[in-house]
Amino acid sequence: MQKNILVSITGSQEKNWQDKLQEITDFKIQEIALFLEIFEKEQREKIYQALLTSNVKSIPLVHIRHDMTKDELQFLKTTFKAKYFTCHEENFVHHDIEHWKGFYKNIFLEMNFDNFVSKKVMVEKIGGFCIDLAHFKVGLEKLSKDFEYVYSKNKMAKYFKCNHVNGYNPKINKDMHTIYSFKEFDYLKTLPEFVFGNVIALEMSNPIQEQLEFKKYLTKLLSEKFK
Repeated sequence: MQKNILVSITGSQEKNWQDKLQEITDFKIQEIALFLEIFEKEQREKIYQALLTSNVKSIPLVHIRHDMTKDELQFLKTTFKAKYFTCHEENFVHHDIEHWKGFYKNIFLEMNFDNFVSKKVMVEKIGGFCIDLAHFKVGLEKLSKDFEYVYSKNKMAKYFKCNHVNGYNPKINKDMHTIYSFKEFDYLKTLPEFVFGNVIALEMSNPIQEQLEFKKYLTKLLSEKFK
């Protein structure tokens, strides 16, 4: 099955998302992913207003922040067809997940790679995993507790619907959020097929023009992997 690879608005400052949204407009891109984890409410409101006047029609995957409200999730779902809201283990530990009742089937868990999984983490309670593919590779090399938690569910295809993808440096066993070479995606060839969902968001600081080149490369790489 063809994977839907999405370029993404990422960053930590106003200029980051503004620059990427301008590129998205210039390239007439209508479908993207959105990473809101670093942006506080005031900045998120600016992002929402800018999106409403942009040519973006669809945002299938949104990486959410602990203080986001159900109203924000509903806005993104209704206005931009958001289907996958991705979060962290900490959102279980700190009970943020409880603020999102009614959206559990749309929430997907991104695992850390700190070799610890709290007993409060229950993927069964939500839609499933958003496997960060580089995190999974790091965990695989370490055989970490995070990796083991994911692998223990490998027979349950319903849990594996979406992904974040960035680069990987094998020399230091670390994920890379600024990509300099196509080779930083070679690790994807080594991963088991079960971890790949159908919606894959590029999680990187690179500008949209570069993300489009990476998208083209990844589309070919994954087409060959899944043929």
